[in-house]
Amino acid sequence: MCVMQNFKKQTEINNNLKNKFMILVTGATGQFGSKAVEHLLKNGIEPSAIAVLVRDSNKAKELEKGIAIREGDYTDHISMVKAFTGVDKLLLVSSNNREAIENRTQHHKNAINAAKEAGVKHIVYTSFVRKPGFEDSAIADFQNAHLETEKHLTGSGLDYTILQNGIYAEMILAFSGDKVAETKSILFPAGEGKASWVLREELAESAAHVLITEGHKNKIYTLTNSEAVGFEFIAQHISEILGEEIEYKSPGINEFNAMLQKANVLKMYINMLTMWGTALKQQAMDQEDDTLAGFLKREPTSVRQYLENYFRK
Repeated sequence: MCVMQNFKKQTEINNNLKNKFMILVTGATGQFGSKAVEHLLKNGIEPSAIAVLVRDSNKAKELEKGIAIREGDYTDHISMVKAFTGVDKLLLVSSNNREAIENRTQHHKNAINAAKEAGVKHIVYTSFVRKPGFEDSAIADFQNAHLETEKHLTGSGLDYTILQNGIYAEMILAFSGDKVAETKSILFPAGEGKASWVLREELAESAAHVLITEGHKNKIYTLTNSEAVGFEFIAQHISEILGEEIEYKSPGINEFNAMLQKANVLKMYINMLTMWGTALKQQAMDQEDDTLAGFLKREPTSVRQYLENYFRK
């Protein structure tokens, strides 16, 4: 069965190449977009069948020779239409810049409008996992921004695939601090909340899979890990790896904010950490799903494996 699946996948890829199929990836100099491009190449897509959208072509010099580099700005409609011309499938990587959420959402809508005008046939959009009742979570504004983009895309008349990605496993060390081995403690206001953490690269790999295989038109996928874990588990496993006890404490929001202020952490980071800690405590991201495993043809990297790789590197 596995041999037949691989044969079918390669046949689809070859047909795409034969028909001069063009894929464009936005944010290709970022951590997600660059990995998506890598996985397209690993799966046999020729560089000449790949284009990338960048604001500054000088920042894309490290991309493999043969990949078409197209300049465009989300606020410049004409540049976007020009960049998307001749593209069959567009991987719209959600913006992660520090502008207001509503600005980023408008950028996504601008990209969708330009893609439609340019004749793009299919858009794959990287959204975020969302559970029923999310409107009451601490990250409701963030999730609503993705929801607004999804509504605009599904109402555009274009074929679409929406990837509702889980929270990155790489965020674990951003929340706990990267000096856990020195401090012997994790202080984060997540309570007993859990999340289905998943590696950014494996989400990018799954996005590449969707771009080069069939059967994904007008589908919405939840891409998370098959097991949700919280910071109690994380602290316990780091303790096992290091052979030293790592204590997890979940302070109240006011106490947490006061600690960060005393440490001279910028207000924007305090707000961000508080928001995500509260959302974790609310179980806003603990949705487990096996769709990602199906796309990868293997189990996603577990939190246990991720921590072992990080602390034993």
